Amino acid sequence: MKSASDLGLPVIGVGLLYQQGYFRQYIDNNGEQQAYKPFNDPGQLPVTPLRLPNGEWLRIEIPLRGYPVWLRAWQVQVGRVKLYLLDSNDAANIPIYREITSEVYGGGSDMRIKQEIILGIGGWRLLETLGIAPDVCHLNEGHAAFAVLERAHSYMQRTGETFEVALAITRAGNLFTTHTAVAAGFDHFTPSLIAEYLSEYAEKKLNISLHDLLALGRQNPGDTSENFNMAYLAIRGCGNVNGVSRLHGQVSRHIFEPLFERWPTEEVPVGHVTNGVHMPSWESASADDCWTETCGKDRWQGTNDTLTQTQDMLRVSDSRLWKMRNEARSSLIDYIRQRLAAEGASYGVTAEAIGNTRKIFDPNILTIGFARRFVAYKRPDLLLHDPARLVRLLTNDKQPVQLIIAGKAPPADQGGRDLIRRWVQFIRQTGTSQHVIFVSDYDMLLAEHLVEGMDVWLNTPQRPWEASGTSGMKVLVNGGVNLSELDGWWVEAYTPEVGWALGDGREHGNDPGLDAREAEDLFNLLEKEVIPDFYNRNADNIPVSWIARVRKSMATLTPYFSASRTVQEYTEKYYLPAADAYHTRAAANVAKGKQIVHWKSAIELAWPRIYFGEVTVKTEEAQHLFEVPVFLAGLDPHSVMVELFAREDQPQGSKLFRFEMQPLTSSGEEAKKGFIVYNAKVPATIPAGDYTPRLIPRHEGVSVPLENARILWQR
Repeated sequence: MKSASDLGLPVIGVGLLYQQGYFRQYIDNNGEQQAYKPFNDPGQLPVTPLRLPNGEWLRIEIPLRGYPVWLRAWQVQVGRVKLYLLDSNDAANIPIYREITSEVYGGGSDMRIKQEIILGIGGWRLLETLGIAPDVCHLNEGHAAFAVLERAHSYMQRTGETFEVALAITRAGNLFTTHTAVAAGFDHFTPSLIAEYLSEYAEKKLNISLHDLLALGRQNPGDTSENFNMAYLAIRGCGNVNGVSRLHGQVSRHIFEPLFERWPTEEVPVGHVTNGVHMPSWESASADDCWTETCGKDRWQGTNDTLTQTQDMLRVSDSRLWKMRNEARSSLIDYIRQRLAAEGASYGVTAEAIGNTRKIFDPNILTIGFARRFVAYKRPDLLLHDPARLVRLLTNDKQPVQLIIAGKAPPADQGGRDLIRRWVQFIRQTGTSQHVIFVSDYDMLLAEHLVEGMDVWLNTPQRPWEASGTSGMKVLVNGGVNLSELDGWWVEAYTPEVGWALGDGREHGNDPGLDAREAEDLFNLLEKEVIPDFYNRNADNIPVSWIARVRKSMATLTPYFSASRTVQEYTEKYYLPAADAYHTRAAANVAKGKQIVHWKSAIELAWPRIYFGEVTVKTEEAQHLFEVPVFLAGLDPHSVMVELFAREDQPQGSKLFRFEMQPLTSSGEEAKKGFIVYNAKVPATIPAGDYTPRLIPRHEGVSVPLENARILWQR
């Protein structure tokens, strides 16, 4: 949203205002994470109540299980754009409903469905109440997917159309971005829970049966025992779907493959827009000075010259960049000392211990950081596979290393909490507290200082479970260098000139030896490349090779992994086309939307009776000539497309060949039998037997297979 403000785009955000937010972390004497949930005072947050002209708080009413829930509305001004937040902590609500927005990630399925109804249905109603009619609705993960239902309902009210027509029209203006790298990560609700909260909404507001509503969230609409998947609802209610990195797009195509049965994985309709971060928010004072001297003050404003401007960083001297990095590292260590001293004082530790924290670390030593959620797939314990080797690495007399670790484990994740305890115990048992620390209560303020001063940002997820990752992007603007698994965004960013890569760029499933091998590789990288590179100095005490990597990373990666690029890409690739598609479908008294519904009905009716006749092929002059008779069961030939399809496996991946076939005008025997003959000439670069005819639905302006996943292959 900050980048949208920078670019002057008309973007509005909708979310929930949590009374507690995410938990605060304390590490006890046993190294155990303790979670505390203090209440947020809205008076101390940058939010203001939304008021009606008479001064009353603007409230939205949502019925849940027969009881009204009143949602208060808040506004956050984000530069030139607005963020609206809803919360249920209103005295008009019964106590059980006041706590719906008490905490993020709290409670079980019952709490989650209430939160998601408020976010999706309540959020869209808030926009309507404010007189805001967006052309494009961007769903950030499936949590907000109920918005597609309420948008359709709103359209039904305005036009009198059926839910089917309303959804066909409005889905063109909806975009679903998934952030999940495993199918189990999506929210699922039992049929009984959906019935409890949404049966009346389906029947009285959408005028559809509960069965039809449940079908929108199921892989198999007819399976009455299958749970309701919010990601499936989002896919069936949107005109485009994307992942958050190139690799995540590939992973997501595999995840959603079951919804597109018999379609090649490569054609599952999931694109990608790689995440970025708002560089001005993460830029340190010393980095800002350097960038401003070199590229000017407007370098992150998203102009077309940004990429050209940042190339000027390639001309910055070694001494200037090294000065910047030394200042940033010193600033980080000063902050860590102050933070630890303040924590010690609040916990009642001795004056001597507080004094020791003010001497911790050395601003001239290579500083490596690992800070993120502590969950198993992120493998924060990779360096602990060989504790003795880690101690030697940290305490080396000539080339010492200091390591800063931070992160929270989900309170219910005992495995993640155990990973934190392992690090705390390692530090205490090895006496390495002057070389490695675990900083508790990882938050935005701590992150700001960490990404400013780290020389190396370490990231060790198991591929391909890191959908994108953004923490490593934040060090780019400050001259930090990444050492990361080839996963998420780093797959697109990595070259040997900008950082270091862990792993072989392949997935290894549940290979029990993977962690040990990659821990060995990580130690070797650190000992043989990273650490020597930092300490290899010239006569002016500058690590020339290291600074070359810093310079290249700053100049080439920072602009690309900026949120300005991300927002521009969303705008050009999705927002503008989605707005056009929505208006096209709604035009001329919703004629286009009705055509699409009629087309879908005709396809469904005829499909079981469509089949291929006998295919003939001739090869001449380096071409294959195919003729394919198809019995269309009365369908208009233009409502489907017949293609020749082939796949060729290559070292870099499969290559797909698709050639559209054209219907012939024929009065022969095939025509008498009701067949339409399609023909095509294709290059004979691969054998004719490698081609397979297939038939798919087709309608102008309709995304296939996203909006109609039917496909028929010639056997």
